[in-house]
Amino acid sequence: MKQWIAVVLLVGLCVTWLPVSAQNPTDGNTPTPAMMELVLKNQAANILEAREWQDRLRADSLFTRTLVQTLKLPHSFRYPFDSLGTISVVYAPDSAFRIFSWQLMKDFSFYRQKGAIQYKTANGSLRLTPLFDVSPFTEQPCDSVRDASQWIGAVYYKILLNTFQGKKYYTLLGYDENDARSTRKWMEVLTFNEQGQPQFGGDYFQYRPDDMKPPVPTQRFYLEYKKGANARMNFDEELQLITFAHLISENGVPAAHYTLVPEGSYEGFKWMQGKWVHIPVVEALDPNPQINPPKENPAPGNTPVGLPIPKKKKSGSGNN
Repeated sequence: MKQWIAVVLLVGLCVTWLPVSAQNPTDGNTPTPAMMELVLKNQAANILEAREWQDRLRADSLFTRTLVQTLKLPHSFRYPFDSLGTISVVYAPDSAFRIFSWQLMKDFSFYRQKGAIQYKTANGSLRLTPLFDVSPFTEQPCDSVRDASQWIGAVYYKILLNTFQGKKYYTLLGYDENDARSTRKWMEVLTFNEQGQPQFGGDYFQYRPDDMKPPVPTQRFYLEYKKGANARMNFDEELQLITFAHLISENGVPAAHYTLVPEGSYEGFKWMQGKWVHIPVVEALDPNPQINPPKENPAPGNTPVGLPIPKKKKSGSGNN
């Protein structure tokens, strides 16, 4: 296990985020994002579907290099990459940035998340922050604010924007397959420091602690529950709350999170005065909706605000 973690970390730090030129390796012509998306789609599928972990690792390396190459194309921020069904691409509500995130599996007991933040720039050039998942090396993932090099990995499916005293706070919702027995859903606040660098986490949560939640104070919040239990955590537009399933233990040991399953009722968080304040009981919630890994169609709102999206040509190539 430790050897595989070391290999993945080495690939992530030394190979996949190296600068690459934006040239088409097949014909020497400058490619379009739509052309490169066809290559990315195949590589992304292999990250998930290749039978051997070495092949999944190789596909991840190739995908990351190709993604960086593609994002170097002018104004790539406008292009949605909405055919990458195994890769999450989520825009911030104000289109200041978007996050690419995905997961790499060794086996059913070990997963690692990969990701990058792409920023909107005035001249269309690339500004990119790679994210390095340190979860496998972290015994206390909720204990500190972290930068991009100490990221607690998740595959994001929602970004919310709130403000308080003139500052922007982006709340990220994501999932993590975690291990063979349990799955996690994460909620944390992203801010940017004076240098424009991302800061993950902070003292933004108020709730009464119990065995099913992280101890308080916490820098990020998560639900951990039995594999396959499908516990909801998402933003409810009508209620203006982040709602999540109330969990109970199948065997009466709530501290054993791999035994937790949804009970049928819901709790929530409401943004109040710069904090996410716990709401113990949420009424009038549809019990059926469930956030799953990214599919072929992007989630609602996953397009850059105020920017035109290039239309794909029928031939398979597209406009820049």
